Amino acid sequence: MSFQLTFLQDAMANKRDYVGVCAVIDRALEGRPSDRTSRPVLEAVEKLTTTVAATSRGSVGNAKWKPSRLFNKKDNGDAIAGGEHDPIGATQALKMALLMSNNTMLSDLRHDTLAALECIGQSQRSPQTSAHDGELPPPAPRAFFGRGELVDKVVGFAQNLQHFALIGAAGIGKTSIALKVLHDDRVSKRFGSNRRFIRCDQFPASCPHFLARLSEVIGAGIENPKDMTPLRPRLSSEDMFIVLDNAESLLDPQATNHQEIYAAVHELFQFENIWLCITSRITTTPRYCERLYVPPLSKEAACNIFYGIYSDGERSVTIDDLLRRLDFHALSITVLATAAVENTWNSERLANQWEEQRAQVLRTDHHESFAATIELSLASPTFCSLGPTARDLLGVVAFFPQGIEEKNLDWLFPTIPDRRRIFDKFCVLSLTYRCNGFITMLAPIRDYLCPREPKSSPLLCATKDSYFTRLSAGSNTNEPRLKETRWIVSEDVNVEHLLDVFASTDGDEVSWNACIDFINHLHRQKPRHTGGKGSLTQWLHCDYIVIF
Repeated sequence: MSFQLTFLQDAMANKRDYVGVCAVIDRALEGRPSDRTSRPVLEAVEKLTTTVAATSRGSVGNAKWKPSRLFNKKDNGDAIAGGEHDPIGATQALKMALLMSNNTMLSDLRHDTLAALECIGQSQRSPQTSAHDGELPPPAPRAFFGRGELVDKVVGFAQNLQHFALIGAAGIGKTSIALKVLHDDRVSKRFGSNRRFIRCDQFPASCPHFLARLSEVIGAGIENPKDMTPLRPRLSSEDMFIVLDNAESLLDPQATNHQEIYAAVHELFQFENIWLCITSRITTTPRYCERLYVPPLSKEAACNIFYGIYSDGERSVTIDDLLRRLDFHALSITVLATAAVENTWNSERLANQWEEQRAQVLRTDHHESFAATIELSLASPTFCSLGPTARDLLGVVAFFPQGIEEKNLDWLFPTIPDRRRIFDKFCVLSLTYRCNGFITMLAPIRDYLCPREPKSSPLLCATKDSYFTRLSAGSNTNEPRLKETRWIVSEDVNVEHLLDVFASTDGDEVSWNACIDFINHLHRQKPRHTGGKGSLTQWLHCDYIVIF
């Protein structure tokens, strides 16, 4: 008897060892006669289960134990043994096993034990936490489309605990993907309640704040740790999945005390029992981290998200075209559909509002999340370190439908020192991306950053002058320098947009000469229709014209 009690008391010290609790109950009851002398053992078991219920949500130890001696039903025993990463399932299996057991020792304790186990189950599901519990992650997104293959690929990393980073522009859906992975049945079975989620943009980007938040989320119970040392026992105790969401605030190499923060994050990558997910707009990530770039949605997924919110009638070509013009950007589609619902717009009115207001539609009422997420990128230390011209440069990129052809940076921005490094950083921050030789933007970011009054941007006006000078070169039909004017083939859309905007506001001889030069270039290099709505077509009165 004393041995059994000692065994129980020792096990009670490890309040997170749920498998140990099952083992204690089995060992305490094994072969005991149904008499009053066993009452202390039964009371100890009751106290043990109550202690577990009060102090833990069922995190388990590493032991693999099959309580076949206690349970008549082998499947229930296997369920508990396999439940070391699923404490809620283990609780339910233990309750079922107790109900079905023929062990006479359970007869006078059955009611109290089941009640205690019910308490354990409730505490496992409760949002209230203790120092050893950690925090429950946010729920998975309800509307989730078009990312199944990416989720499956990420879940495949779990087997070898291959760390990964979801990289992409603001609002592209990185957090939604991470949460979907975190709540995936396969991941839940693998890690149980040891799935943690940290929003890195909700605390100051400093090592003390990060360590304090990490301690709180994983349930280490250490207040204001000075370094990783006191957190290591908890971090190394069990397999754990940790999501560091919006981690660009921690990984920004220009941030104050970046090396200290980066070292703490890097150490997390060294634990063999931890699986880490990073979501970030910045491409800077620790070594040994698989980078996955999150693309825009497919057309079908974009429609599913939009019509899941906006249910005004059947699918229309107008809305399909609008979603395409949004580059199938997840957050923009969600905000746009919400704005349409709140304002009771039909599809035609919604399309008109988008034509008139563009990015302003994405800031309807309290739904300003798109603007906020862009401004967060612009406030990053790396962006701020680029100097006062950085935002103006982004405005120039945003002005042109195709973006800026990368090989033209030198003659377009001769007054900007270190211009190539600046554009590289734009891509690092996911504000721009490279496509077919151009540095360009997703449509919603472009609409947000594009200058509202183009003539008010000195840098854009200087870019216009550079284009006008370039257009005049080789435009004389008597001296057709075809090689020099071949550039128009790749940049005709940009030039037409430039002329449409500035010809309508300037209307001077310089602008008209530039229009004539442009048409001559098109005639020689790329005969095509010019835009149907712009001033260029209206004033030239033709689809394309040759000036001799």
